[in-house]
Amino acid sequence: QVQLVESGGGLVQAGGSLRLSCAASGLTFRNYAMGWYRQAPGKERELVARIGSGGTTIYAESLKGRFTISRDNAKNTVYLQMNSLKPEDTAVYYCAARRPLSTNTADYWGQGTQVTVSS
Repeated sequence: QVQLVESGGGLVQAGGSLRLSCAASGLTFRNYAMGWYRQAPGKERELVARIGSGGTTIYAESLKGRFTISRDNAKNTVYLQMNSLKPEDTAVYYCAARRPLSTNTADYWGQGTQVTVSS
């Protein structure tokens, strides 16, 4: 079965950096679009960034320039580099995978990793 396992979350001071990783298994990783989403307390889950099977990237407008998504198909892993973190970036960050030609936001989700940014 498909598994997405996030790691790299934690507590960081404002202005700091974190790199999240998502290791995927049970799927042909190179064919899948991968994404990072986040959900803050009391808010809906929102897109952070997405990377297509060909490497095309999409970012939430408000996060451009601070966050970078990348993928390593040899390692079946997608990354999210987060710089200049702000308290409002505090959220649970989820990895997601979307099958080729799927019209869903995502077909598979990870369990999430907590990111807390202190002021």
